[in-house]
Amino acid sequence: MKREKIKILFDKKETIDEALVLGWVRTNRAQAQFGFLTVNDGSTILNLQVVYDEKLKNFEEISKFRAGMSIRVVGKIILTPNAKQPLEMHATEVEMLGDSALDYPIQPKRHSLEFLRENAHLRGRTNTFNAVFRIRSVAAMAIHTYFQQNGYLYVHTPLITCADCEGSNQMFKVTTFDLNNIPKTEDGLVDYSKDLFGKNAFITGSGQLHGETFAMAFSDIYTFGPTFRTENSNTKIHANEFWMIEPEMAFCDLEGLMDIEEEMLKFVVKYVLDNANAEIDFCDQFIEHGLKEKLNKVLNSNFVRITHKEAIDILLAAKQKWEFKPSYLDDIAKEHEKYLLDHFNGPVFVKDWPKDIKAWYMKDNDDGKTVAAVDLLVPGSGELMGGSQREENLDVLLKKMEIHHIDKDTVDWYLDTRRYGGCIHSGFGLGFERLIMYLTGVDNIRDTIPFPRTPKNCDF
Repeated sequence: MKREKIKILFDKKETIDEALVLGWVRTNRAQAQFGFLTVNDGSTILNLQVVYDEKLKNFEEISKFRAGMSIRVVGKIILTPNAKQPLEMHATEVEMLGDSALDYPIQPKRHSLEFLRENAHLRGRTNTFNAVFRIRSVAAMAIHTYFQQNGYLYVHTPLITCADCEGSNQMFKVTTFDLNNIPKTEDGLVDYSKDLFGKNAFITGSGQLHGETFAMAFSDIYTFGPTFRTENSNTKIHANEFWMIEPEMAFCDLEGLMDIEEEMLKFVVKYVLDNANAEIDFCDQFIEHGLKEKLNKVLNSNFVRITHKEAIDILLAAKQKWEFKPSYLDDIAKEHEKYLLDHFNGPVFVKDWPKDIKAWYMKDNDDGKTVAAVDLLVPGSGELMGGSQREENLDVLLKKMEIHHIDKDTVDWYLDTRRYGGCIHSGFGLGFERLIMYLTGVDNIRDTIPFPRTPKNCDF
């Protein structure tokens, strides 16, 4: 007999005389002559109610089934339009496949998110994380669907790199050395010539530089993979391992970049609403009230575009006591982002940032003070995407690298993109976990990735 997945049963909503279901027990309400098993097989956030009675030869055994057990159930699917659930299963056979010890930590009660992080290997069996990680899966498919439908090339950029994009102080070092016996030069420095790659190597903090080289051949490309930073930050929005989406587009200026960011975000939001509706409903009810309204509002919003200077003008004119006073030379704080989002009642692009606080590869504007960079702010999350037009002028780029102390010898191959047929091009980065926080209402990045890696936390 072919197994029926619970999601398919709920999608079809049909009476089935005999069906086979395999899953895990969530709850068991045993009574004198019958009982109710709540079963989930991971295919949906929805649980299947299985009714069993004393006619079953192993009724007494079933009555003692505990949460966490894996079971095999054969029975009839009955429609129940007048009940809370649209259907249920009346069992003719119930068999335990795998026992669950008495100390199984995921019991049928509300657990704190902190407790579930300590049991990250089991938290997928809860409703909350069933919803979050299913939305994550659907959102990943939405990302690929958007770029593939629009003719982008998917590029797998290297995880091990010798290119310094985000600053080597922010990157994990890669070595095969015995750390208790590191070879040194005559000057007492680490002798990287004896290491596997013969030079200092890192785990990537961004696929951008490699992505740009492919954009100079394929026009439109995107990367989607894990990235790593050594930042010792214990905030709710930082992690040392996370996933990034990084498109790079040739023949695209800053205005075109913002068009793509807006179009892509709206596509992803709609795709998730259409393909994970039960999970979004759960998050709306139990994680962030008003989540669906927030997401639907984004779909119908025209994203405002203002310069950094205009943003600071608005903030300074506000009748507001700021913890951090807005400045034309500095970044925009979280409190400033929230004010701007409330002020415009929707998503906001902030562009043309002070050059001294932005990265070396960004395009200088004609004013000599700002660069063609942009951050997208969205209600409920603040900054969601960051991008820029890249500096295509080789001479200007070399001067900027010198100012930022970038060793051009380590990225000379990257400079060839300016030497041989360079053109105006742009790109942005979207932290995937930040996107999942936005789509689910979860307020801690540790709860959007299966096994979070944060300072002092590398369990599992």
